[in-house]
Amino acid sequence: MPSLLIHEVGFRDGLQMEKQVVPTERKIAWIEAAFRSGVDLVQVGSFVHPDKVPQMADTDRLFTYFSEPGKTPAGVTLSGLVLNEKGLERGLGCGVGMFCMGVSASETHSRKNTGMAIAEANTRIVAMAKRALGEGKKVQLSVQSAFGCGYEGRVPKQRVVDIVKTFLDAGLRSLSLADTAGHATPDDVAELFARVRELEPTADWTCHFHNTYGLALANGYAARLAGVTSFESSIAGLGGCPFTKVAGGNTCTEDLVHALQRAGLRADLKLDVLLEIANDVAAFFQRDLPGCIYRTGPIPEPVAG
Repeated sequence: MPSLLIHEVGFRDGLQMEKQVVPTERKIAWIEAAFRSGVDLVQVGSFVHPDKVPQMADTDRLFTYFSEPGKTPAGVTLSGLVLNEKGLERGLGCGVGMFCMGVSASETHSRKNTGMAIAEANTRIVAMAKRALGEGKKVQLSVQSAFGCGYEGRVPKQRVVDIVKTFLDAGLRSLSLADTAGHATPDDVAELFARVRELEPTADWTCHFHNTYGLALANGYAARLAGVTSFESSIAGLGGCPFTKVAGGNTCTEDLVHALQRAGLRADLKLDVLLEIANDVAAFFQRDLPGCIYRTGPIPEPVAG
């Protein structure tokens, strides 16, 4: 297994803000291309009410399709986001490999995103995570709005640490800090990941950054130096939480992979395939998207003399 994992979330977090609904067949083609690129995890969708997020109305159908024999390559994990018990039931019924669920560190964002206060969300999410683990599924728990909130501003770091501690006390070891509002700085990232990793150095840590204010890649670099081993990113930089005040795109997958490969990491990933997907996504939506490398092209490697 690679030392650094890439979790492609563009087909959930990337598309959920888009008003132009992508046909299921087009999503399947993009997901299959993501498989060919060599990314380690692919987030297929979220189990939310279709009236609230119409783009996710085909999530069950997509998971059912990719659960058929031979549809998903060995070694690739299909993940899905769930917000409540009903979403978990749906996911258990259609082949989710890893459930992503979380608790916001912002009371305002928590109520807008899930309709629950932090304390209630925490109790219910931990119970859901334990149930999913009991069903033999992988589970990743995140603290959302971990670095700030568009409504509340700064989020106390100790609040984030306290939420992480409840996850660890429940025996949950795959954890993520998510910068839902895009407020993080590299210094914040270094400090907060250092504090939570002190609680459990052997936990598996994931980062999720939004590029709302232009710092997503820099924050990812800081996270890598802080010991984070899994990176959530979105093709072409698509994305944004519809329940935060100022939505911004995710860390761009092909930009992240380009940066890692310039550092001599993850040479196995097929950047050219990621660029093909990004260009096709841009063509579908008929506009320039936030990513850089799909427009500029990668920096050519020197030819050996």
